[in-house]
Amino acid sequence: MIHTATAFGRETVDDPAVPLRALWSVRAVLFDFDGPVCDLFAGSTTTDVAEQIKRTARRHWGPLDPSVEECGDSHGVLGPLREMYERSARGLSALPLELAEAAVTALERRAARTAVPTPHLHALVDLLLAHGKRLVVVSNNAEGPIRDCLGRLGLEPKFDGVFGRSPHDARLMKPHPDCVHRALRHLALPSSDCLLVGDQLTDLDAARSAGTGFLGLTRAAERARQMAERGADAVVSSYLPVLRAADALSFRE
Repeated sequence: MIHTATAFGRETVDDPAVPLRALWSVRAVLFDFDGPVCDLFAGSTTTDVAEQIKRTARRHWGPLDPSVEECGDSHGVLGPLREMYERSARGLSALPLELAEAAVTALERRAARTAVPTPHLHALVDLLLAHGKRLVVVSNNAEGPIRDCLGRLGLEPKFDGVFGRSPHDARLMKPHPDCVHRALRHLALPSSDCLLVGDQLTDLDAARSAGTGFLGLTRAAERARQMAERGADAVVSSYLPVLRAADALSFRE
């Protein structure tokens, strides 16, 4: 199923040419990693690592801010933890931040060993490269595990760069556009010549902040609706219709 921002809510537009045009109109495509490139955690919870991070922080800092305590996700806890550190007037040790980053990166590295590529990803990558598009990864995951996974899948040489989570400040994760800005500087392209493929609203927010186009990839109807309403160029539930549209266009040519 394919939706456009202008039509969503009034009618469904089953026209694969819409996302195809969005891809064809840019010179570089920026892929989020977990979702658009692979299923990193395969639906498994990261609560155990989040709890480990909080236990370590309590040992060094004592009681934690509610924003930290209430977070049960390994990646989600990193930002509030950094916020607590920055706000503290007690001169907190930075060690829990370093250990938290190491724990999340180790989790990602383990997951990268078995991550399954997103269906039809290889075909889409080859299609985009054949049409002269430059490809990069922009992600809240750490760069090392991303490169490990791309290498295992035979994709690393096809990507121009990998721009992952800053290990120094988790507040720069998307929706902050930091990784997108770093990718744009590397590509030396204006943001209007680039499009971000993402599966989360935070990806869309980062794309909008950086000024790039956005192609949503999600099977969740409510998230697709939200993406379309918030200005996504198109939202698809699979890469397959885009590939079929490209094949049909090539046949007509």
